[in-house]
Amino acid sequence: MRKLSIVACALICTSSMCYGQERPTIDFEKYDPPSSLVVPEHKLTRAKFPFIDVHNHQNGLSSGNLRDLLQDMDALNLKVMVNLSGGNGSRLKAQTDNVKSKAPNRFIIFANIDFSGIGEEGWTEKAVRQLTEDVKNGANGLKVFKNLGLSVRDNKGKRVAIDDPRLDAIWDQCGKLKIPVLIHAADPKQFWQPEDYNNERWLELITHPGRKRSDTDPAPWEQIIEEQHRMFRKHPGTTFINAHFGWYASDLAHLSQLMDEIPNMYVEFGAVIAELGRQPRMARQFFEKYQNRILFGKDSWQPEEYTTYFRVLETADEYFPYHKKYHAFWRMYGMALPDDILKKVYYQNALRIIPGIDKSLFE
Repeated sequence: MRKLSIVACALICTSSMCYGQERPTIDFEKYDPPSSLVVPEHKLTRAKFPFIDVHNHQNGLSSGNLRDLLQDMDALNLKVMVNLSGGNGSRLKAQTDNVKSKAPNRFIIFANIDFSGIGEEGWTEKAVRQLTEDVKNGANGLKVFKNLGLSVRDNKGKRVAIDDPRLDAIWDQCGKLKIPVLIHAADPKQFWQPEDYNNERWLELITHPGRKRSDTDPAPWEQIIEEQHRMFRKHPGTTFINAHFGWYASDLAHLSQLMDEIPNMYVEFGAVIAELGRQPRMARQFFEKYQNRILFGKDSWQPEEYTTYFRVLETADEYFPYHKKYHAFWRMYGMALPDDILKKVYYQNALRIIPGIDKSLFE
Protein backbone atom coordinates (compact mmCIF):
# COMPACT_ATOMS: atom_id res chain seq x y z
CA MET A 1 0.00 0.00 0.00
CA ARG A 2 1.43 3.33 -0.99
CA LYS A 3 1.61 5.97 1.70
CA LEU A 4 0.56 9.57 1.38
CA SER A 5 3.42 11.85 2.32
CA ILE A 6 1.74 15.22 2.44
CA VAL A 7 2.28 17.93 4.98
CA ALA A 8 -0.60 18.94 7.19
CA CYS A 9 -1.65 22.49 6.47
CA ALA A 10 -0.74 23.68 9.92
CA LEU A 11 2.81 22.40 9.47
CA ILE A 12 3.56 23.73 6.01
CA CYS A 13 6.53 26.09 5.72
CA THR A 14 8.44 27.53 2.78
CA SER A 15 11.62 25.58 3.35
CA SER A 16 12.68 22.33 4.89
CA MET A 17 13.90 24.22 7.97
CA CYS A 18 11.68 26.55 9.97
CA TYR A 19 12.79 28.41 13.04
CA GLY A 20 16.07 26.50 12.92
CA GLN A 21 14.38 23.12 13.13
CA GLU A 22 13.21 20.72 10.48
CA ARG A 23 9.45 20.59 10.39
CA PRO A 24 7.98 17.08 10.61
CA THR A 25 5.78 15.65 7.90
CA ILE A 26 2.77 13.49 8.57
CA ASP A 27 0.76 11.38 6.17
CA PHE A 28 -2.91 12.16 5.71
CA GLU A 29 -4.03 8.75 6.87
CA LYS A 30 -2.50 9.29 10.31
CA TYR A 31 -3.46 12.93 10.76
CA ASP A 32 -6.71 12.55 12.65
CA PRO A 33 -6.54 14.60 15.85
CA PRO A 34 -9.30 14.23 18.45
CA SER A 35 -11.90 16.96 18.11
CA SER A 36 -11.98 19.60 20.83
CA LEU A 37 -15.69 20.11 20.16
CA VAL A 38 -17.75 19.41 23.27
CA VAL A 39 -21.19 18.17 22.21
CA PRO A 40 -23.49 15.31 23.26
CA GLU A 41 -22.38 11.87 22.07
CA HIS A 42 -24.43 8.71 21.65
CA LYS A 43 -22.22 5.88 20.45
CA LEU A 44 -24.92 3.31 19.86
CA THR A 45 -23.96 -0.35 19.70
CA ARG A 46 -27.51 -1.68 19.33
CA ALA A 47 -30.34 -0.56 17.07
CA LYS A 48 -33.36 0.97 18.76
CA PHE A 49 -35.65 -1.45 16.91
CA PRO A 50 -35.06 -4.95 15.53
CA PHE A 51 -33.79 -4.69 11.98
CA ILE A 52 -33.22 -6.56 8.74
CA ASP A 53 -29.91 -6.09 6.96
CA VAL A 54 -30.76 -6.56 3.28
CA HIS A 55 -27.15 -6.29 2.10
CA ASN A 56 -24.71 -8.71 3.65
CA HIS A 57 -22.23 -11.28 2.43
CA GLN A 58 -21.53 -14.54 4.23
CA ASN A 59 -19.53 -17.43 2.83
CA GLY A 60 -19.88 -19.79 5.76
CA LEU A 61 -23.62 -20.45 5.92
CA SER A 62 -23.48 -23.81 4.18
CA SER A 63 -22.05 -25.61 7.23
CA GLY A 64 -21.48 -25.17 10.95
CA ASN A 65 -23.75 -24.21 13.82
CA LEU A 66 -23.74 -20.42 13.18
CA ARG A 67 -23.63 -19.80 16.95
CA ASP A 68 -20.99 -17.07 16.92
CA LEU A 69 -22.62 -15.25 14.03
CA LEU A 70 -25.99 -15.33 15.77
CA GLN A 71 -24.47 -13.93 18.96
CA ASP A 72 -23.04 -10.99 17.05
CA MET A 73 -26.39 -10.43 15.35
CA ASP A 74 -28.26 -10.54 18.66
CA ALA A 75 -25.94 -7.95 20.18
CA LEU A 76 -26.80 -5.56 17.33
CA ASN A 77 -30.56 -6.34 17.42
CA LEU A 78 -30.14 -7.73 13.89
CA LYS A 79 -33.04 -10.15 13.60
CA VAL A 80 -32.70 -11.20 9.96
CA MET A 81 -29.63 -11.10 7.75
CA VAL A 82 -29.99 -11.30 3.97
CA ASN A 83 -27.00 -13.13 2.51
CA LEU A 84 -26.57 -11.92 -1.05
CA SER A 85 -23.81 -14.44 -1.80
CA GLY A 86 -26.05 -17.45 -2.19
CA GLY A 87 -24.74 -18.71 -5.49
CA ASN A 88 -26.98 -21.19 -7.27
CA GLY A 89 -27.61 -24.89 -7.63
CA SER A 90 -26.07 -27.18 -5.02
CA ARG A 91 -24.12 -24.35 -3.38
CA LEU A 92 -27.28 -22.39 -2.70
CA LYS A 93 -29.19 -25.45 -1.50
CA ALA A 94 -26.42 -26.25 0.98
CA GLN A 95 -26.89 -22.79 2.50
CA THR A 96 -30.68 -22.87 2.63
CA ASP A 97 -30.65 -26.39 4.10
CA ASN A 98 -28.15 -25.43 6.81
CA VAL A 99 -29.88 -22.24 7.91
CA LYS A 100 -33.25 -24.00 7.97
CA SER A 101 -31.86 -26.63 10.33
CA LYS A 102 -29.69 -24.36 12.51
CA ALA A 103 -31.41 -20.95 12.48
CA PRO A 104 -34.59 -21.25 10.41
CA ASN A 105 -35.89 -17.70 10.85
CA ARG A 106 -32.70 -15.64 10.99
CA PHE A 107 -31.35 -15.75 7.44
CA ILE A 108 -32.66 -15.05 3.96
CA ILE A 109 -30.63 -16.25 0.97
CA PHE A 110 -30.53 -14.55 -2.42
CA ALA A 111 -29.52 -16.49 -5.52
CA ASN A 112 -26.95 -15.35 -8.09
CA ILE A 113 -26.82 -15.76 -11.86
CA ASP A 114 -23.90 -17.50 -13.58
CA PHE A 115 -23.32 -15.30 -16.62
CA SER A 116 -20.69 -17.53 -18.20
CA GLY A 117 -21.68 -18.66 -21.68
CA ILE A 118 -24.22 -15.92 -22.28
CA GLY A 119 -24.95 -15.76 -25.99
CA GLU A 120 -24.81 -19.49 -26.48
CA GLU A 121 -27.96 -21.14 -27.77
CA GLY A 122 -30.41 -21.79 -24.94
CA TRP A 123 -28.46 -19.79 -22.35
CA THR A 124 -31.39 -17.55 -21.34
CA GLU A 125 -33.80 -20.45 -20.90
CA LYS A 126 -31.23 -22.34 -18.85
CA ALA A 127 -30.65 -19.34 -16.57
CA VAL A 128 -34.40 -18.91 -16.00
CA ARG A 129 -34.78 -22.62 -15.14
CA GLN A 130 -31.88 -22.44 -12.69
CA LEU A 131 -33.34 -19.38 -10.98
CA THR A 132 -36.74 -21.06 -10.69
CA GLU A 133 -35.12 -24.14 -9.15
CA ASP A 134 -33.13 -21.96 -6.73
CA VAL A 135 -36.32 -20.30 -5.52
CA LYS A 136 -37.90 -23.72 -5.00
CA ASN A 137 -34.81 -24.61 -2.95
CA GLY A 138 -35.28 -21.64 -0.65
CA ALA A 139 -33.93 -18.51 -2.35
CA ASN A 140 -36.04 -15.44 -1.62
CA GLY A 141 -34.45 -12.96 -4.01
CA LEU A 142 -31.83 -12.42 -6.69
CA LYS A 143 -28.57 -10.52 -6.21
CA VAL A 144 -26.76 -9.15 -9.26
CA PHE A 145 -23.12 -8.25 -8.68
CA LYS A 146 -21.33 -5.34 -10.31
CA ASN A 147 -19.57 -7.67 -12.76
CA LEU A 148 -22.66 -7.25 -14.93
CA GLY A 149 -21.94 -4.07 -16.83
CA LEU A 150 -18.25 -4.12 -15.94
CA SER A 151 -16.61 -7.46 -16.72
CA VAL A 152 -19.28 -9.88 -17.94
CA ARG A 153 -18.72 -10.69 -21.60
CA ASP A 154 -20.72 -12.88 -23.96
CA ASN A 155 -19.50 -15.82 -25.96
CA LYS A 156 -18.14 -13.42 -28.59
CA GLY A 157 -16.17 -11.33 -26.09
CA LYS A 158 -18.49 -8.34 -26.09
CA ARG A 159 -19.33 -6.50 -22.87
CA VAL A 160 -22.81 -7.41 -21.71
CA ALA A 161 -24.87 -4.32 -20.90
CA ILE A 162 -27.16 -4.39 -17.87
CA ASP A 163 -30.18 -3.91 -20.12
CA ASP A 164 -29.10 -6.58 -22.60
CA PRO A 165 -32.30 -8.14 -24.03
CA ARG A 166 -30.90 -11.62 -23.44
CA LEU A 167 -31.48 -10.97 -19.72
CA ASP A 168 -35.06 -9.74 -20.00
CA ALA A 169 -36.58 -13.13 -19.25
CA ILE A 170 -34.64 -13.33 -15.99
CA TRP A 171 -35.99 -10.02 -14.70
CA ASP A 172 -39.50 -10.94 -15.82
CA GLN A 173 -39.25 -14.30 -14.05
CA CYS A 174 -38.32 -12.52 -10.81
CA GLY A 175 -41.55 -10.55 -11.13
CA LYS A 176 -43.54 -13.72 -11.70
CA LEU A 177 -41.88 -15.41 -8.73
CA LYS A 178 -42.53 -12.28 -6.63
CA ILE A 179 -38.92 -11.97 -5.53
CA PRO A 180 -36.92 -8.73 -5.54
CA VAL A 181 -33.70 -8.11 -7.45
CA LEU A 182 -30.96 -6.36 -5.50
CA ILE A 183 -28.45 -5.02 -8.00
CA HIS A 184 -25.08 -3.31 -7.66
CA ALA A 185 -24.19 -1.43 -10.84
CA ALA A 186 -20.83 0.23 -11.54
CA ASP A 187 -18.96 1.85 -8.63
CA PRO A 188 -18.69 5.40 -7.24
CA LYS A 189 -18.52 7.98 -10.02
CA GLN A 190 -15.22 9.29 -8.64
CA PHE A 191 -13.52 6.06 -9.72
CA TRP A 192 -13.96 7.28 -13.30
CA GLN A 193 -12.67 10.80 -12.59
CA PRO A 194 -9.04 12.02 -12.71
CA GLU A 195 -6.86 10.63 -9.96
CA ASP A 196 -5.82 13.94 -8.42
CA TYR A 197 -6.32 16.17 -5.40
CA ASN A 198 -9.76 17.26 -6.62
CA ASN A 199 -11.11 13.72 -6.37
CA GLU A 200 -12.90 13.02 -3.08
CA ARG A 201 -12.06 9.31 -3.40
CA TRP A 202 -8.39 10.01 -4.14
CA LEU A 203 -7.26 8.46 -0.87
CA GLU A 204 -9.15 5.27 -1.69
CA LEU A 205 -7.83 5.16 -5.25
CA ILE A 206 -4.19 5.46 -4.30
CA THR A 207 -4.50 2.92 -1.50
CA HIS A 208 -6.62 0.58 -3.66
CA PRO A 209 -5.29 1.21 -7.19
CA GLY A 210 -7.29 -1.63 -8.73
CA ARG A 211 -10.48 0.38 -8.29
CA LYS A 212 -9.62 3.04 -10.88
CA ARG A 213 -11.81 3.05 -13.99
CA SER A 214 -12.07 5.09 -17.17
CA ASP A 215 -14.43 5.70 -20.07
CA THR A 216 -12.78 2.80 -21.88
CA ASP A 217 -12.41 0.55 -18.83
CA PRO A 218 -14.93 -0.69 -19.58
CA ALA A 219 -17.34 2.16 -20.47
CA PRO A 220 -18.37 5.61 -19.21
CA TRP A 221 -19.95 5.64 -15.74
CA GLU A 222 -23.03 7.45 -17.01
CA GLN A 223 -23.58 4.80 -19.67
CA ILE A 224 -23.52 1.91 -17.20
CA ILE A 225 -25.85 3.66 -14.77
CA GLU A 226 -28.29 4.56 -17.54
CA GLU A 227 -28.32 0.92 -18.68
CA GLN A 228 -29.50 0.01 -15.21
CA HIS A 229 -32.25 2.63 -15.17
CA ARG A 230 -33.50 1.56 -18.62
CA MET A 231 -33.71 -2.01 -17.33
CA PHE A 232 -35.75 -0.90 -14.30
CA ARG A 233 -38.17 1.00 -16.51
CA LYS A 234 -38.45 -1.90 -18.96
CA HIS A 235 -39.64 -4.29 -16.23
CA PRO A 236 -42.24 -2.43 -14.12
CA GLY A 237 -43.64 -5.68 -12.77
CA THR A 238 -40.36 -6.52 -11.00
CA THR A 239 -39.17 -4.96 -7.76
CA PHE A 240 -35.58 -3.71 -7.87
CA ILE A 241 -33.45 -2.72 -4.88
CA ASN A 242 -30.78 -0.30 -6.07
CA ALA A 243 -27.71 -1.01 -3.93
CA HIS A 244 -25.66 1.81 -2.42
CA PHE A 245 -28.41 4.36 -3.15
CA GLY A 246 -27.52 3.83 -6.82
CA TRP A 247 -24.33 5.85 -6.19
CA TYR A 248 -26.46 8.99 -5.95
CA ALA A 249 -26.28 9.47 -2.18
CA SER A 250 -24.27 12.63 -2.84
CA ASP A 251 -26.92 13.95 -5.24
CA LEU A 252 -30.23 13.31 -3.52
CA ALA A 253 -32.09 15.76 -5.73
CA HIS A 254 -31.28 13.64 -8.78
CA LEU A 255 -32.01 10.41 -6.91
CA SER A 256 -35.37 11.89 -5.90
CA GLN A 257 -36.15 12.50 -9.56
CA LEU A 258 -35.29 8.88 -10.37
CA MET A 259 -37.44 7.61 -7.49
CA ASP A 260 -40.39 9.54 -8.89
CA GLU A 261 -39.78 8.25 -12.42
CA ILE A 262 -39.17 4.60 -11.46
CA PRO A 263 -41.79 3.52 -8.88
CA ASN A 264 -40.57 -0.11 -8.81
CA MET A 265 -37.10 0.99 -7.58
CA TYR A 266 -36.17 0.83 -3.91
CA VAL A 267 -32.80 1.85 -2.45
CA GLU A 268 -30.51 0.68 0.35
CA PHE A 269 -27.58 2.60 1.83
CA GLY A 270 -24.85 -0.02 2.27
CA ALA A 271 -21.38 1.63 2.27
CA VAL A 272 -22.80 5.13 1.62
CA ILE A 273 -23.95 6.14 5.11
CA ALA A 274 -21.09 8.66 5.19
CA GLU A 275 -22.67 10.53 2.30
CA LEU A 276 -25.94 10.81 4.19
CA GLY A 277 -24.25 11.76 7.44
CA ARG A 278 -22.61 14.86 5.99
CA GLN A 279 -25.94 16.30 4.76
CA PRO A 280 -28.32 15.45 7.61
CA ARG A 281 -31.01 17.98 6.79
CA MET A 282 -31.33 17.10 3.12
CA ALA A 283 -30.95 13.40 3.87
CA ARG A 284 -33.73 13.55 6.45
CA GLN A 285 -36.01 15.24 3.92
CA PHE A 286 -35.25 12.42 1.49
CA PHE A 287 -36.04 9.79 4.12
CA GLU A 288 -39.27 11.55 4.98
CA LYS A 289 -40.39 11.65 1.34
CA TYR A 290 -39.35 8.10 0.43
CA GLN A 291 -39.75 6.47 3.82
CA ASN A 292 -41.62 3.52 2.26
CA ARG A 293 -38.86 2.67 -0.23
CA ILE A 294 -35.61 2.80 1.78
CA LEU A 295 -34.06 -0.35 3.24
CA PHE A 296 -31.28 -0.89 5.76
CA GLY A 297 -28.12 -2.29 4.18
CA LYS A 298 -24.57 -2.50 5.47
CA ASP A 299 -22.56 -4.58 2.92
CA SER A 300 -19.35 -5.85 4.59
CA TRP A 301 -19.80 -7.85 7.79
CA GLN A 302 -17.91 -5.85 10.40
CA PRO A 303 -20.16 -5.78 13.52
CA GLU A 304 -18.31 -2.87 15.14
CA GLU A 305 -19.11 -0.63 12.15
CA TYR A 306 -22.88 -0.78 12.60
CA THR A 307 -22.65 1.85 15.33
CA THR A 308 -21.97 4.45 12.62
CA TYR A 309 -25.22 3.53 10.89
CA PHE A 310 -27.27 3.58 14.09
CA ARG A 311 -25.79 6.92 15.06
CA VAL A 312 -26.57 8.60 11.72
CA LEU A 313 -30.11 7.22 11.64
CA GLU A 314 -31.16 7.56 15.27
CA THR A 315 -29.29 10.42 16.95
CA ALA A 316 -28.83 14.16 16.57
CA ASP A 317 -25.10 13.86 17.28
CA GLU A 318 -22.76 16.34 15.61
CA TYR A 319 -19.34 16.10 14.03
CA PHE A 320 -18.43 12.45 14.52
CA PRO A 321 -16.08 10.34 12.38
CA TYR A 322 -16.74 7.59 9.90
CA HIS A 323 -15.05 4.24 10.54
CA LYS A 324 -12.93 4.15 7.35
CA LYS A 325 -10.97 7.28 6.58
CA TYR A 326 -10.23 6.24 3.00
CA HIS A 327 -14.00 6.14 2.40
CA ALA A 328 -14.79 9.40 4.17
CA PHE A 329 -12.30 11.83 5.68
CA TRP A 330 -15.08 14.21 6.74
CA ARG A 331 -17.23 14.26 9.88
CA MET A 332 -20.89 13.31 10.06
CA TYR A 333 -24.12 14.36 11.75
CA GLY A 334 -27.18 12.41 12.84
CA MET A 335 -30.56 12.66 11.13
CA ALA A 336 -32.55 11.88 14.30
CA LEU A 337 -35.24 10.05 12.34
CA PRO A 338 -38.60 9.64 14.11
CA ASP A 339 -39.62 6.18 15.30
CA ASP A 340 -42.20 5.61 12.59
CA ILE A 341 -39.61 6.14 9.84
CA LEU A 342 -36.95 4.14 11.69
CA LYS A 343 -39.28 1.15 11.88
CA LYS A 344 -39.93 1.32 8.15
CA VAL A 345 -36.24 1.53 7.31
CA TYR A 346 -35.20 -1.06 9.86
CA TYR A 347 -37.73 -3.76 8.98
CA GLN A 348 -41.20 -2.82 7.71
CA ASN A 349 -40.20 -2.03 4.13
CA ALA A 350 -38.17 -5.22 3.83
CA LEU A 351 -41.05 -7.28 5.18
CA ARG A 352 -43.25 -5.90 2.44
CA ILE A 353 -41.04 -6.80 -0.55
CA ILE A 354 -38.87 -9.76 0.53
CA PRO A 355 -40.80 -13.03 0.92
CA GLY A 356 -40.12 -15.65 3.54
CA ILE A 357 -39.24 -13.42 6.50
CA ASP A 358 -40.74 -14.42 9.86
CA LYS A 359 -42.87 -11.40 10.76
CA SER A 360 -43.28 -12.58 14.36
CA LEU A 361 -39.69 -11.48 15.05
CA PHE A 362 -40.83 -7.88 14.72
CA GLU A 363 -44.05 -7.89 16.74
